[in-house]
Amino acid sequence: MIKQNIRKIVALCTLLGFVAITAQAQRIAYVKVNTILESLDDYQAAQKEIDRTAQKWRQEIAQQYDEIKGMYNRYQAEQVLLSEDERQRREEAIMAKEKEVRDLQKARFGPEGDLFKRRQDLVRPIQERVYGAIEEYAQERGYDFIFDQSGAAGIIFSNPSYDKTEDVMKKLK
Repeated sequence: MIKQNIRKIVALCTLLGFVAITAQAQRIAYVKVNTILESLDDYQAAQKEIDRTAQKWRQEIAQQYDEIKGMYNRYQAEQVLLSEDERQRREEAIMAKEKEVRDLQKARFGPEGDLFKRRQDLVRPIQERVYGAIEEYAQERGYDFIFDQSGAAGIIFSNPSYDKTEDVMKKLK
């Protein structure tokens, strides 16, 4: 009986020792990818370009909605004087214009729209460069895991000594 208990204790201690050694062997760090990206001039320039493009497209769409509003106001003012065919023709023209503008809005700002594609074209190469620098940093320093604290990774607590954001930013300069 005592021998079994001693064996269990030795096995438990051995297991705990392996767990402790394994835990010490893994090196973990985190970075704030958004902070790194925002520190890069080319990322800021890309963001400004995206913002300018989006603003231009918003204005274009707003002008077209104003045009629709004008069409509708003219129709309302002249409706009593129009024949049934002319009323129907104008209503269809207004509805067609509304559909055209909604389609344009979806094409520009939808999930797979022009703005999304533009953002990918401008930002993806910068992100790939940052991720490459993070990977290189991790390999040079022997880190097993580097988490993105600014993303949706869900880090609830992190020791500031693991923050390697500044190191990666220096590597990119």
